Amino acid sequence: MVLEILNKNGLKTGRKIIFNENLLEKNINLITKNHIIYLEIKRFLAAQRQGSHKTKGRSQIKGSNKKIQNQKGSGNARKGDIKNPLFVGGGRIFGPVKRKYNLKLNKKIKKIARKILFSEKLRNKKIKLIEDFLLKYISTKKIIKILIKIKSFKKKILIITNKIDKNLYFSCRNLKHVKIINIRNGINSYDIAKAYYLIIKENSVTDLENMLTKK
Repeated sequence: MVLEILNKNGLKTGRKIIFNENLLEKNINLITKNHIIYLEIKRFLAAQRQGSHKTKGRSQIKGSNKKIQNQKGSGNARKGDIKNPLFVGGGRIFGPVKRKYNLKLNKKIKKIARKILFSEKLRNKKIKLIEDFLLKYISTKKIIKILIKIKSFKKKILIITNKIDKNLYFSCRNLKHVKIINIRNGINSYDIAKAYYLIIKENSVTDLENMLTKK
């Protein structure tokens, strides 16, 4: 798969990059692909849950253990003590407790999911390569101009870099539809699937290929 490199003005530079054929996942049928992506995204979203929700049960409420009324003879239902869940301030019946939502998934499945999603972006021409550029200062306006010129503004965008660029990060921070990911910190399938376009800086291509083809 061959992609042309664009400059920050959206013009072709005349340079091209040939992606390794091993990046494309060919031997998996559609149903299996969809299921692998589903499992990986489900795992990722589950890992984002804090799991710190908790309510107090009857045994954790402070209060008297004395029965409010006699068991029999009152003509009313038996009530127990003041901590009864039926009373205001009583314990919670089957309330949420602290737990971890993490799901286990093989590393191989995670890698295949990323590979499948990247392959689909390549086939659908949703990947744009842009030459390396540095911002001398923080400017959201400059980022907007670049995105307009490469015809990807107002779309959900994932910018992939291999270096920490604070000016680029802070310039994009106020753009809700733009997210920056550093390859060295890891790329997850959820962000790739969510993005309409992947914008890859030229110096990040080699690191990206190594990550996707690594066994």
